[in-house]
Parts: sequence; C-alpha cells; structure tokens
Amino acid sequence: MNHTIRRFEPTDRDRVATFVATLDEHDLLFLGRDLTHPRVIAAWLDAVAEGWIDSLIAEDLDATDKAVVGTAALVRDPLGWSAHVGEVRLLVSPDRRGAGLGRDLLEAIFAIAHGRGLAKLSARMTPDQTGSVALFESLGFRAEALLKDQVRGRDGHSHDLAILSHDAARVAAQQKAFGVDET
Repeated sequence: MNHTIRRFEPTDRDRVATFVATLDEHDLLFLGRDLTHPRVIAAWLDAVAEGWIDSLIAEDLDATDKAVVGTAALVRDPLGWSAHVGEVRLLVSPDRRGAGLGRDLLEAIFAIAHGRGLAKLSARMTPDQTGSVALFESLGFRAEALLKDQVRGRDGHSHDLAILSHDAARVAAQQKAFGVDET
C-alpha cells in the first residue's frame, strides 16, 4: 500500500472529516476534543492557519480518490510556559496499522518539531492501545504519567489516559553517542 504525506490544507477539510468518521470512538478519546464535530475541525484549521498546530495528512496513492488514511499533528502553545514542548497527535486507519504509516507520520512530525526548536514532545493515548504505545516507545517516548478515569466516551465509560514524553535533547545525545544519524 502506497501513501504520501503532506501538509493539511483547508481544502482537505471534508476528506479529513470522512476519514475521522471511519474511526472508532475509542481511537479519538485521547484528543481532548471530539473530531466528529465540524466545529472542531474548523477550529483545527484555524489553529493551523495561526501557526499553533502543524498538521499532516497521509493519502492512499492506490485509491482513485486519494483517501485520507492517517493524520498527525504537532500542537504548540508558543505563548505559554511550555513553549518548548509540543503535543503529538496521531490517527491511522485501522487497515493501515502495523504497516509503517504511523511511523512515517511520526518521523515527519519529528522533523517539524526539530525545525521548531522543541526540546520535548508529549503524546496521550489510552493504555490499552498497545500498538500505539509500542510505536511511540520504539521512537524514544517513555511513560510519564497515568491519569485514572481521565476520559469518558459517549457510552459513559471512563478510560485511563497514558501520557508519554520524548526528551529530544536526551535522545539526540544517545544517538550521537551510539553513532546514529539523527534523521
């Protein structure tokens, strides 16, 4: 399966909404906002335009409509106390999980984070999303916190929220010590 990754543009709005509608609610719980609401996607686009979010989409090159099969975002607050930290958000179509798309999106986000001069990245997910946890850990993220019953689905069930972090300076130093190229 071939894909291409590029910046999220305002013209992608409906295609991203279609992609999000294919995901299980549990896949969206860690985002903080419900992406199934058009106003949330509109706010996302506004934040991209204002420079608070760098966002990418992955398109299926084998599909005639170049369907969106994944998204990644780097959320920053350049005016806050944690301007050196970016939050990573990743969504991958269930039929593309385990095939390298998530890793490709995360590596592209790493390049953006490096260009933005961020020292630390964080990511949130429910701990039962073992594939996602393993992917992030394989790229240098480490568990930092577990918040019990932090998110609640529409069905009323609460879920724990794991927070992982990536210390860019520490990982870069380790890579240098072992002779591994940063890219």
